Amino acid sequence: MLSRVLSRFREPPPPVEEGFEARRVHHQYGPVRLTLHIGDPNGASWYDEEWPDVPELKFLPQYQTGPGATVFDLGAHQGVYALMLADAVGRRGRVVAVEANKFNVDCVKANCRLNKVRNVKAVHAAVAEQPGVISFGRGNNGQVDAGGMHEDSQEVPAVTIDGLTRRYGRPALLFLDIEGYECQALRGATRTLATRPDVFIEVHVGYGLEEFGGSVDELLAFFPERDYDLYGSNEIDRYPKPFVGEGRDIAKDRFYLTAIAKDPPA
Repeated sequence: MLSRVLSRFREPPPPVEEGFEARRVHHQYGPVRLTLHIGDPNGASWYDEEWPDVPELKFLPQYQTGPGATVFDLGAHQGVYALMLADAVGRRGRVVAVEANKFNVDCVKANCRLNKVRNVKAVHAAVAEQPGVISFGRGNNGQVDAGGMHEDSQEVPAVTIDGLTRRYGRPALLFLDIEGYECQALRGATRTLATRPDVFIEVHVGYGLEEFGGSVDELLAFFPERDYDLYGSNEIDRYPKPFVGEGRDIAKDRFYLTAIAKDPPA
């Protein structure tokens, strides 16, 4: 009887892709040192190395991403950024980590347990314009499937940013990496954007943005000049620079857009 009761409280084993030899690694990721579960080749190629400098995790905490804040990490993959953001907001803050791939969601949970982090809430869902269900595939580096693009696609829950705000409260930061579905996600964030959170977006120019009917012009329209200061960066120069004049040239390819609210709530 006791063994049956205790079994209910045992943590599930971390996920492992078939044929892959799982391991734990210990590295510095920006401001924090973390232990991570590596259960697939994608995780190994991205996370089994030192990240000594993560410029956005130096830049964003200068603004609203401070102790006690709520952050939405949308497209959280295996939770490495969620864990760094959890450190930035502290125990009184919270990170809502939304990820559509179930393998990755289980990795987020495993990595939180390994690091004894309790202020990250993992949510299995894709961020979309409307709530409901949506097709999602392309393995563990997943993407919304708009019409049979990926053989492994499955239906997953769809949530909106406004829906997340109603459930978890106003976010100080929206952190988006959703493989080209950026404009659709922001269309479902009207009420949230009206509260002027800071926003960091990996903009997938040429890597999905246009396939889903989005554009850089539409994306920028969500952040009018009266409300936001815009900064841009890319893989060549990760440090955010004012997104004006020649600084906008980086928008011809995949880049990072940082929108800092000019007059956020006190």
